[in-house]
Amino acid sequence: MEMNYTPKQIVSELDKYIVGQQDAKKMVAIALRNRWRAKQLPEDVREEYVPKNILLIGPTGVGKTEIARRLAKLMKAPFIKVEATKFTEVGYVGRDVDQMIRDLVENAVRMVKEQMIEEQKVKATELANKRLLDILWPKPVKDEGKKFTNPLEMLFNTADKNTVTNDETAIEPEKSDEEKADDAERSQKREEFYNRLVAGMMDDREIEIDVAEAPKSFTGILAGNNADEITSNLQDMLGSMMPNKTKKRHTTVGKAREIYINEEGEKLLDMDAVTEQAVYQAEHEGIVFIDEFDKIASSNQRSGADVSREGVQRDILPIVEGATVNTKYGPIKTEHMLFIAAGAFHVSKPSDLIPELQGRFPIRVELNSLTQEDFKAILTTPEQALLKQYHMLLKADDVTIHFTDESIDKIAELAYRVNNETEDIGARRLHTILEKLLQDISFNAPPESPVDVTITAEMVMERLGTIVQDVDLSNYIL
Repeated sequence: MEMNYTPKQIVSELDKYIVGQQDAKKMVAIALRNRWRAKQLPEDVREEYVPKNILLIGPTGVGKTEIARRLAKLMKAPFIKVEATKFTEVGYVGRDVDQMIRDLVENAVRMVKEQMIEEQKVKATELANKRLLDILWPKPVKDEGKKFTNPLEMLFNTADKNTVTNDETAIEPEKSDEEKADDAERSQKREEFYNRLVAGMMDDREIEIDVAEAPKSFTGILAGNNADEITSNLQDMLGSMMPNKTKKRHTTVGKAREIYINEEGEKLLDMDAVTEQAVYQAEHEGIVFIDEFDKIASSNQRSGADVSREGVQRDILPIVEGATVNTKYGPIKTEHMLFIAAGAFHVSKPSDLIPELQGRFPIRVELNSLTQEDFKAILTTPEQALLKQYHMLLKADDVTIHFTDESIDKIAELAYRVNNETEDIGARRLHTILEKLLQDISFNAPPESPVDVTITAEMVMERLGTIVQDVDLSNYIL
């Protein structure tokens, strides 16, 4: 299903999860909308349009990764996050840059399979319920007389002389009215049992089923730069040649239904259609987020461990420019994928990248360090705000925590101070502060009876004030 959000709608959705960084949100929203606009162009012009890739510049923990991840989720687009430091120049031991595209296609296949299985869920559920019915209430097996069991009998038809083989004389005798009535009653009871099964009235009942065993991994046996791809292909090949093994499993009817729904959904899939759609989505909707981009930029000539940095840039360049990568699903073109690179660029600068790569990231956005007000907003406003998360976590242990407005202001102030005086790690600072603040409450839970705890500004200063004032101690604890 194609998503055609306007730039304002995209920013509005991002605002639900990410505080501030309006410039970055606007730029990525425009880039996403331009993709949709390009699809409205005539076909000959459409192929000429290439996405304008984005370079996000800013310290860690300010929302670079979250912006890209939320974008992909919003647009229902295949997404992959990789770290530039994991790749090495061709010829060195390490990951091949092409692997990011293979991983993206795998994600696209998984997404399309889930979508198609969901579309077939009604049919798959019906088939799963019928399988459960056959286990819980098996159909009676009719006695059809002697069957050929010897291969020679099948070949030469040398059946026992006493065995009736004439079609006319082998006709099943007509049932009496009493037998017909018994069959109808059994059929009706089976139907009633099936209705109860479908209604979920038997979901807690214990049952033994046969489930397919997961294929064993061959990782470690094969070597090479692209062992993951070789292993996957080998498993697929052997899987198609050998029958699936099954194992007995004790579970409930409800869980067995879920297992059977997945199995039946897989059987209903047309894998050719899945692959075709997944390849199209990866090529035209895929988003590749390359983090730690500044780590492959070098401001001067270095040697040793940094020797392959420029080589990694040159290997990434054709992928970003537009290349064809071979995968097990066929060749994948990268011309219309959107690449979002991100880095702090504290030591190096974007201008330290090779000129060709700089030109492939024309949209550059600098994300701001978080202010005290930003920290306060992160604690309270997003849909999954940190304070809401801690409230729900402790609620599970019968501890209800409340934060006064003054305590929230104090937590935000302390986070901002520690980030300024030590290392700026953005919103991640709040995690360390809240964990330290709530350490004793979390450890002593659950109480004998439900309790309410109100966190005040005085409690915050009591637990964290000394640590925050001692900069050297903050470096180790916060």
